[in-house]
Amino acid sequence: MPQSDTPKRPPGATISLGQLPELLGYHIRVAQIATFRDFDRHLKGHRISPTLYGALTVVEANPGLKQSELAHAVQLDRSTVVSVVDTLQRRGLVARRQLDGDRRANAVVLTAKGEQLLKEIRPLVAEHETQLAAGLSTRDRARLIELLERVFPERNQSE
Repeated sequence: MPQSDTPKRPPGATISLGQLPELLGYHIRVAQIATFRDFDRHLKGHRISPTLYGALTVVEANPGLKQSELAHAVQLDRSTVVSVVDTLQRRGLVARRQLDGDRRANAVVLTAKGEQLLKEIRPLVAEHETQLAAGLSTRDRARLIELLERVFPERNQSE
């Protein structure tokens, strides 16, 4: 029987991450994964993701926002935002309204059901945020936000 050239790792051996710990993008992605998991844990049973929550929050703050404007505000491409709005509309949380004078564009508005859901889940989102920032002082939290805003600052500029 020929021997394999594949090296055998001892059971329980530490896994090297190679270059990953040196990469900013790796740390941002690990933090995003942990954040999304904690968000899901806090909002269990509400069938709401961070993306859906973000869209609902922006629509609430900007009634009649065009879908293209929503896409820009929540950093999604236009086709993805259509899927997000479709999901929210199917659940009865938002409604599309045709804009006066522009038959090609839809405005998005929150429904009463959407308003009620946001009212119910805001305390859960606040708990999630508290958990997320538990290891940070108020100053550290503000500084972290400031630093993250410097990563690809053009994302906040108009297209």
